[in-house]
Amino acid sequence: MDSFFKSILWSQFGASIDMLENAIRACPDALWTGSRFWHTSNHTLFYLDFYLSNPAPDPIDNFVPPAPFTLSEFDPSGLYPDRAYTKDELLIYLDHCRKKCRAAIEAMTDDQAFAERLLYTMRHVQHHAGQLNFILSQRIGSAPRWVKRTQP
Repeated sequence: MDSFFKSILWSQFGASIDMLENAIRACPDALWTGSRFWHTSNHTLFYLDFYLSNPAPDPIDNFVPPAPFTLSEFDPSGLYPDRAYTKDELLIYLDHCRKKCRAAIEAMTDDQAFAERLLYTMRHVQHHAGQLNFILSQRIGSAPRWVKRTQP
């Protein structure tokens, strides 16, 4: 796959991850556990990790998130994890996902059908980063700014 396309894809996907990170970092502690903020952050990272781990359709059986995270996101009843994850735990998970994403993009070849899944996943991350920024704007009166592109 063309390195120019890979650099563009990483620039924009990385920016989506940066925006999620900025929202997580900007969330006050009182809002973190008293709302769905931590859960939306976890949900976003869980599915980012899942889609980066499994390029084949519906590969649920092969996925295990890193500790302390669970498979609760797969529960059809909407079961929450046993406890609220801390910001630090989710920022470590975010770093894990950022590295995994960059490696997946670098490893892409022309014959992979992985590009559409990456774009779908990027849209999912950006959707939830927008939700979290909206919550911050509503609750604390400010939110992190738009990230044009990630750092190389």
